[in-house]
Amino acid sequence: MKSKRQKGNFHQILAPLLFLLPNMFIFLVFIIVPAFQGLRMSLMDWGVFTDPVFIGFRNFAELLQDSVFWVTFVNTIVFSVSVVGLMVVSSLILALLLKRNTLTGERVFRAVFYIPSLLSMIAVGIAWRFILGDEMGVMNYLMRSMGGPGVPWLTSGRLAMMSVIFVSVWAGSGYYMVIFISGLQAIPTELYEAARIDGSSSWNTFWLITIPLLKSTLLVVVVLGTIASFKAYELIFAMTKGGPGYATKFIVQQVYQVAFMEDRMGYASAMSIILMLLIGFFTALQFAFSGKDQSYE
Repeated sequence: MKSKRQKGNFHQILAPLLFLLPNMFIFLVFIIVPAFQGLRMSLMDWGVFTDPVFIGFRNFAELLQDSVFWVTFVNTIVFSVSVVGLMVVSSLILALLLKRNTLTGERVFRAVFYIPSLLSMIAVGIAWRFILGDEMGVMNYLMRSMGGPGVPWLTSGRLAMMSVIFVSVWAGSGYYMVIFISGLQAIPTELYEAARIDGSSSWNTFWLITIPLLKSTLLVVVVLGTIASFKAYELIFAMTKGGPGYATKFIVQQVYQVAFMEDRMGYASAMSIILMLLIGFFTALQFAFSGKDQSYE
């Protein structure tokens, strides 16, 4: 005789759904609806003071011939790959050094490294512009006072890109350090004790125990870091305003300029759709390479 499947009661099914409803409503109103609205706008010639005219995929065809867009596209890829790679390495190193939570000093260092992620990126950008500026910058002032030449940190194309990458990593590493620390503390200490008894070196223990069991945490950090790097705007605007030239101009900055300075909402929406697809592609790629989650057992 087949046993009937028991249906969940109110507390098991309906209560969790009721708690999720506000978040689902916010997600629908502020994410899903604007996404479809942006897709609709990308198919139109639309300005703030003009009536929208349906033009199909003409905006996307124009993007293929837009040299400035492709420069910002390449800049975005270079910035994102560099920032995410360096951020993962730096935040993981910090987490490994400060994971024990046994000494008061470790907690202080955690707070020190985490504080930059709490600051406004506009404030961070202004502060670092004051540090790296050509004429009034603190770094160049110190270098000139010691008899050396000043360095165009923010006015040389390659150095400006390196500067915004460095500051982005500096500002975000503390946040991802906390995520890594939680992942490291979830790994059973018995595994490390067994490896120590077997005579495994620290390097082998790191690659054979820590990294495999940190796989899911690493995926979270990479995905969150990738999304954040593709949307970076305030820090870059405060430091370089996209310059010199187009050296540090990314798709997000170009979307803002086209939409609100050139009054081409439809064309800017097409760029936004490309940015959304780009983020989705890299996120899916990361999930594909991550494989199945590892178990601690």
